[in-house]
Formats: sequence, structure tokens, C-alpha cells
Amino acid sequence: MSFESLGLAPALLRALAEQGYAQPTPIQAGAIPLVLQGHDLLAAAQTGTGKTAAFALPLLQRLSGAGATQTRRPRALVLTPTRELAAQVHDNLRDYGKHLRVTSTTIFGGVGMGPQMQALRRGVDVVIATPGRLIDHMQQRSVDLSGVEVLVLDEADRMLDMGFLPAIKRILGALPRQRQTLLFSATFAEPIKALAMQFMRDPHEVSVTPPNTVAPLVSHHVHPVDASRKRDLLLHVLSQDSRRQSLVFSRTKHGADKLVKFLEASGMRAAAIHGNKSQNARTKALGDFKSGRVTVLVATDIAARGIDIDQLPMVINHDLPMVAEDYVHRIGRTGRAGAEGLAVSLVSHEESGLLRDIRKLLKQEIAITSVQGFEPSAPLRLDAGAPRPVQGQRQPRAPRHGHAGHGNGNGGGHNAGGSNRSQANAGRNGRRRQRPGGATRPETRG
Repeated sequence: MSFESLGLAPALLRALAEQGYAQPTPIQAGAIPLVLQGHDLLAAAQTGTGKTAAFALPLLQRLSGAGATQTRRPRALVLTPTRELAAQVHDNLRDYGKHLRVTSTTIFGGVGMGPQMQALRRGVDVVIATPGRLIDHMQQRSVDLSGVEVLVLDEADRMLDMGFLPAIKRILGALPRQRQTLLFSATFAEPIKALAMQFMRDPHEVSVTPPNTVAPLVSHHVHPVDASRKRDLLLHVLSQDSRRQSLVFSRTKHGADKLVKFLEASGMRAAAIHGNKSQNARTKALGDFKSGRVTVLVATDIAARGIDIDQLPMVINHDLPMVAEDYVHRIGRTGRAGAEGLAVSLVSHEESGLLRDIRKLLKQEIAITSVQGFEPSAPLRLDAGAPRPVQGQRQPRAPRHGHAGHGNGNGGGHNAGGSNRSQANAGRNGRRRQRPGGATRPETRG
């Protein structure tokens, strides 16, 4: 199958050829014809399989037709949960539409509203926005959404499941009822799908992978360790190959900053990305990581949305996510486009229940190996029905202080999250997000 066979316009085919894209991915082959036909769509696929192009290409084709320059109002709205993802989608739209006269702009927090207002006044065809900042513009009456023909929710499960629902409903109220609605995500839990049906018209579904699966070339490893020694084990793992790019997940923003300070003091080139960072700082950290100037990027769950790095070799969970589905999203950053990936989780005795949920969700065995010198004082509690830990070869004893020497590249991991969340009943894996007392609110302001 070729892009030409999907019915795309010559200008789009030319841009794709110039970027070296010859054949559509399965999600693109399934989604593009349906979007071109005008259907509402629920599309699920693993991260890194080309979801952005699956909606961007037919969207550009539609907007390049009649009426593309007839109105100053946006004709399409793309909502994303984070600034980074909004910027990435904008870059993709510009690349794919380089031979078309379709204009676009980004609307997100962390930067001034002035330039955004100016772009909206000049008139654009596509607005890519985070919900919080878009509502700010709605309140200022600097954006008119009455002409929107196509609504896209990217990372739709997070948009509807992590505190964005009130903002989404408010935005939906400002949109025309007669529109095309496209929801793209790595996963669609049944409650999210049911909610989406409330504002979609007879949507078609495209799913190229079973729910909550990860790329087959990702190797999963768990290293049991006492919580107090996690950061030392993290340094040991990273030191096996200090040149290898690694994305480390921390559950909290404060924890991410502390990890970066510790790693930098130990000689690692590290940076943090989370909601308390300014937009300039987040952009610089991500740019430095992509260019290799920084080899370790410590991120929270929410901030990691939009981190799109080709052939990222390793993801480390310094903290396990509070919700098992988030493990799928985290690990989706590695093992992309046919490349091998390594997913390592540092798990304390207190996180045993979270690990059980992840194993149950993945329906596959995860190797559990102790690292010599970091053996936990209490074993992990694995339920009776779970596979027994894999007894792998122990690694060399780690030094207690300083920077460990280079090894064979095998190692443990780090985990993180974007906001503090507690466990509750519901959802596919028996857990759903809720805010415990004093927990950090989701970053709804983009």
C-alpha cells in the first residue's frame, strides 16, 4: 500500500516523499480514508506508530480545498494535553503542509498571550491548543471557534481522564454541533469510550493493537530496591553507559528536580521537564536532550506527553505510576518504529501492588532481578497467580559513592509521574485517578 492509494493530494505526497516516507503505517492506512470520507473516528495505536500524520494529512487535504482562505476564523481545532505535544503537532502540520496554503498556530500557557492574539487576529486555518490557555482566549474573546469544521483530540484518554473534562466540555460548548470529531490515543478504556460517544456522531473505530499493549521489541526489567536507595541504583544503571540517552520518570515535579541535582552532582548531564518549568526551560531541556547535549531527561507523566524521540534506547521508572495504564504510555517512548528498547523499573517493597497491576495489565512476565549491592531489605509482594521472578545473572557490585564505571549497557530503571494520584476502584485494571488530600492538581493550564 502507498500514500497515493489512500487518496492524498499530490502536494501532500510530495512533502511525504521529501521526508522519506514511502508507505503508510497501519494506523495511517486505516484512519486516513475514513477521515477523508468525513467520518467521526476513534483511533487507537501505540505511541510512535504515526498517529499525528493519520489525522494531520487528511485534515490538511480538507482545509486546502475550497474556503481555505475565505475566513479569518479557525476551521480546525487540535487539542493536546501539553505544550510539548502542541508544538510537535504544529511542526508536523508545517512539514506535511509545506506545499499547501494552510496556516496554523499554537495556543498554550507558559508564554505571553500577545503574540497568540496577533496570530489569531491575522487569521489561521488550524489552532493547536492546550485546554487551559484556549479557555483564557475564549474569555478574552480573542478566538472565535464558531467556524470549526474539524475537532481533533490528541492523546484523548488523557484529555478526558486527567482533570481536563470540565475544560473540554466548555470548549465543546463553543463549537458548532455539525463538525467532524477525531479522537486519537494509545489506549481507550471503556469509560473513556463511553464518554466520547456523548459528543461524537456514529464514530468509526480503528485499532491496530490490542488495548494496553507495548511494542514487542521492548525488554522489561524490574530491580527491587529500598526506596531510600533508588537514586543510587539509578546512577548505577545510568553509569553503565553514560552516553546512552535515557528518559527517567519521576512521580512528582519536586522529585524530578531533586533527581537532576543529584545526577548533575554525580557527573551526569541531566535536565528536568515538568509543569513548574517555564516554557523556555521546557523547550531548551527537550532540545538539549534530542541533540545529545543532555543524556538524561527526568520527566513527569504529563510533561512527557509530546516527547517524540527517534530510537530512544531506554526508559527508566524511578517511581512506578499510580495507574497501570500510564506504564504503557511511558514505555511507549522506546522501542519505536521497529527499534529495540529497554524499559527498567526501580521498585520498592511499598510499590508491590502497583507492580502487580502492571503485570496483570500487560499479561506478560517481567524479569525481576536484584542488583548486587542494592538488594532490598524486604522482598516484593507478588500475588500467588503472578509468574515467579526471573532469576537472572546478578550485576557487578556497585560502588557506594561516586560515578560507576562503564559496563555492558544492561541495567535498571527509573519511574515517574506528572501529578500525585491515589488509587481508587474502577477502570480496566481496577484503578482510577483521584486527587488525594494535598495532591498536586493536573496541569490543565498547558
